[in-house]
Amino acid sequence: MQIATTGLVLHQVKLGEADQILTLLTPELGVVSASAKGSLRLKNKLFSACGLFCYSEFSLSSGRSQYFVDSAQVKKVFYGVSESVEGMSLATYMAEIALSLSPAPPEADAQLRLLLNSLYMIGQKKLPLRQLKTIYELRSMSMAGYQPDLLACSGCGRYEGGEFYFDPVEGNLLCADCAEKARHIPNLDTGALYALRHICLAEDRKLFSFTLAPASLKNLSRVSEQYVLAHLEHGLKSLDFLKTVLE
Repeated sequence: MQIATTGLVLHQVKLGEADQILTLLTPELGVVSASAKGSLRLKNKLFSACGLFCYSEFSLSSGRSQYFVDSAQVKKVFYGVSESVEGMSLATYMAEIALSLSPAPPEADAQLRLLLNSLYMIGQKKLPLRQLKTIYELRSMSMAGYQPDLLACSGCGRYEGGEFYFDPVEGNLLCADCAEKARHIPNLDTGALYALRHICLAEDRKLFSFTLAPASLKNLSRVSEQYVLAHLEHGLKSLDFLKTVLE
């Protein structure tokens, strides 16, 4: 059976001299593995469409345990991503989160669009990479069913005013007073709290449209990273290296 689908190459495993196994994020199938024979040869018809972070049209045939790439046509190559170690490291980290979440249809379509938009923004270099990292972390987790409770302090119902504590495990907020009672130190200032709500709750078209002071961004980045690790319940290999290049 043949299947036509778009897909983003999240991961590659080389087999022999010219073959590779691709891990694709597709809207119709979710995350799948596909054998792309000969795709590492420069003159092979699959070469340009099967590179890492290529978004392509694929024709797949199904086997017992994986798919096979019969043909592929490039739709988008994010050239700007590979222009810096920092950009490539962030893209790799995002891809690992997507693989960990392993979204199934219909959620896979929204997760794919988020990742494509995030890769585009990395290449455009118009926002700090730390901000893009935080946006992707919080939005992808929210879309996967891990949206935190951000409406008000879970202790007293306060919506705003002063610093807040965001609990990365429970996924809720405490105002400074309630945080003190619970023996927590506030980790979000007003700007970081606004950005947290914006990322998780804003319309897709407005997702990247905000600015944040460096100090607030640093606080929010730390919180969002803790939130991802707490709910994925395992480490991410790409994160350690990313942190070294973003410092």
